[in-house]
This record gives sequence, C-alpha cells and structure tokens, in this order.
Amino acid sequence: MFFNSFEFFLFLPLVLVLYWTVLHRQRVWLLLVASYVFYGAWDWRFLGLLALSTLTDYAVGRFLETEDADRRRRMALAVSLSVNLGVLAFFKYFNFFVDSAVSLFGDVGVNIDGPALRIILPVGISFYTFQTLAYTIDVYRRKATAEHHFPTFALYVAFFPQLVAGPIERAQRLIPQLKAPAGTLTYQRFRTGVFLILLGLFKKVAIADGLAPYVDHAFSGSTEAGWVDLLVGVYAFAFQIYGDFSGYTDIARGAAALLGVDLMINFNQPYLSRNITNFWRTWHISLSTWLRDYLYIPLGGNRGGSLLTYRNLMITMLLGGLWHGAAWTFVAWGALHGIYLAVHRRMRSRSPRAATDPFTFRDLIPALVTFQLVSLAWIFFRADSFTQAFELLGGLASLRAGAVNVDAVILLVILGIASIAIDLTQRNRLSHTYILNWPAPARGLAYATMLLSVFIFAGEQPVPFIYFQF
Repeated sequence: MFFNSFEFFLFLPLVLVLYWTVLHRQRVWLLLVASYVFYGAWDWRFLGLLALSTLTDYAVGRFLETEDADRRRRMALAVSLSVNLGVLAFFKYFNFFVDSAVSLFGDVGVNIDGPALRIILPVGISFYTFQTLAYTIDVYRRKATAEHHFPTFALYVAFFPQLVAGPIERAQRLIPQLKAPAGTLTYQRFRTGVFLILLGLFKKVAIADGLAPYVDHAFSGSTEAGWVDLLVGVYAFAFQIYGDFSGYTDIARGAAALLGVDLMINFNQPYLSRNITNFWRTWHISLSTWLRDYLYIPLGGNRGGSLLTYRNLMITMLLGGLWHGAAWTFVAWGALHGIYLAVHRRMRSRSPRAATDPFTFRDLIPALVTFQLVSLAWIFFRADSFTQAFELLGGLASLRAGAVNVDAVILLVILGIASIAIDLTQRNRLSHTYILNWPAPARGLAYATMLLSVFIFAGEQPVPFIYFQF
C-alpha cells in the first residue's frame, strides 16, 4: 500500500505527467480521482466515510450560506458536528470508552462485560474530520463563504498529499489554490518540490527510522535496561517523532508544490523553542491553531482571568492529547503540556521576540530546558501503558546500572546533530529551502549525503509513519 512503501513515488510521477500534460485542463477532477485512488489503496471500504464527511459538510455549508435564522443555522451546524464527531468517536474511541467503563465498574466491585468489536481505525480520519469541521464552523461564523463547486470541495477534503497526516488546511487558504489556473510547472517550483521531498525522506528514513530500533529497545526493556540506554531511548524518540512527522509534512509540501499548491508550514524548528509556549507555536502548527481557534477561544481563551485561562488551557490540551490516540497515556501527555503552558503563562515576562526569531547563544539554555520538558512528556506519548512509562521513569530516576549500547549513543548524537543543524539553518536564514541558494558544490554534497543516508537506512524493516495511527 502507498502509506508504508515507496509505491507513493511511483504514483506521484504518474499523476504529475497526467496533470501537466493531457489532463491539465481537468486538474480538479484528475486530483480528486487520484486522491480517492490513493486513499482506497489502503482500504477501499473506508472511502464511504470520506464521502460521507464530504457530502455532509458540503450540504451544511451551502445551507448555512443562505440561511439567516439563528436556530436553523445552529441545527445545521449540529448536524455537521454530530456526523463528523460521531463517526470519529465510533471508529477511534468506542473500544477505549467501553474498556474504561468496564475497568471503572470493576474498581468498585461491579463486574460487567462490555461489547467487544474489532474496529479498524481509518487512516487519517482525525485529520480530514478536523479539516471539514473547520470549514463548516468558519462558514457558520461567516468567516468563509461556502464552496458551490462540489468537485472542488471534495478535493479540498481529500487532497492526497496531505490527506492522511495533514497539515490540517483551512478552506480559505486551500480552496482558492485548487480553483486557480494551474499555470506552468516552473523550474523554481520543481526544484523546491523535489528538495522538500528529499529532505522529508532524509528526516523520515535516516533520522526517524534509523533511531526507531533503539526507541523500541528502551521502551520494551523498560524493566531491565540501564539508565543510559533508557535516556538514549527517550531522546531518540524525541528526534524520531519529529523526523517522522515533519518529514511527512515536507514530503506532502513537496508533492503539493509539484502540483502548483502551497501547503502551510506545519513545523518551524520546534526544538529550538525558548519556552513551551513557543514550542506549541512551532510544533504541529495546523493542529495547535485549530485547537486555539475552535476550542480554546470559544471556551473563553484568556478573557476571564487567570484561573479560567488555566482551566481553558488544561481542557484544550487534555482534548488535544485525546485527539492523538484512544489511551489515557495520551491524555496524560496532554495534561503535562497543559500544566507546562499554565506555569509558563504565570511566570513569563513580556518579550517582543517571536517564536521564529533567529536562534542565538543566549537561547541555548532555555531551549535545552524546554527540550527536557518536552522529552519527559514524550515518555507518556510513546509508552504502551502507564506501567511501562513509570517503569522507564523509575529506571532513569534510580540510575539503574546496565550495559551501554555505544552504537546507539553515537547514532543518536550524529542524527540529533543533523536534525538540529537543519533547523538552525532554516531558523537563522528564515527559509525552509535556503539550501537551494548554496553554491552548486555545497548543494551537491548535501543532496548526495541525504540520498546516501536514505539508501543506507532504507534497507531496514519499513517503519510506518507514526501519525498515520491518529
């Protein structure tokens, strides 16, 4: 299937050839068919869910545009929320809530048997659900106009480069690009797209997949591994998930660029953040801004005083954690970040510096402290259970003795430096593609290094993208 192999890179050139030649004038229909073929290659049965979400929000959006009665508009919005969140709740959270209820009753001495269903989680359902909900809510708020051309709206929901793991695009930004004339594939756009795909492959295959075995070793051996190996596993996961997710985003942005579409930047060097607030302004930006606009601000944001602000932050991050997965460990991860944000809001000083200002030497200590806090929270994100998470934490806190995997330490240092070097260049040059301005010999060396690294690490067992499970 496309999601776990290089078949995507056979699929994309075929679409590009058709897109820029014989079917250039039918770009919307071509991309719509390609998107459904792409998603259906995973499991064609779940195309119905994608179509249901599309049909529901297209109809609701058209109705909201022409209806003035507040009550009828609220009812229409409720239909969209019920359908989208209902489908998401069933496929992603049904067994989680049933198991939690059974466990809760068992704790008070009441033994019950919950219904056991083998539910397959449709890949990307959390992403396209949030994308369509953003559209409907914006039309309801009259911040966006309803899209009348159904194929264009369907493509907005299903656009294959970002369908399964984002970024979560707003209709006001993506739909006009899908409707605009495609123009021509310029040399600059071509080299930008190809570079972003290569960069994403390097992050995913070399950094993320290269570190994956050591992460698995640390977490699966949390009861006996020494503290050094455990610490390596924690830091390795921090770079694994960043390389994995930002790598996917780079590939998505590169593929979209080759099709004449500019997707939003979803990661802006988050591990260079000076504080936890800046981290969330630069990590998974499309989700953090979604949570801000459609959850935190409607809850009251920071308008009701400190206590209500802290409450709103906690609710937002708890639900943000639950969005990532149907497990209490994800809720704990969200709770930790909610606490971090509340404490930082209490302690922070007013500073004119933005989250993406150039990184300087004075930012080193704050960035290191922020990275430690983020890495601590990643333990709960990665752990299969609270038992595993606390076993790992116990091994770290006790400085448990054990053999040290020197190869793992060396690889973590090399790939960690590579990841930070990429981010430092992007941050201080204010460009994700600054390497394209390097002299030809330096560019060639960089390209060769990334390609060679991809070939070296691609020989291992393929590791699915982490965020495909969300």
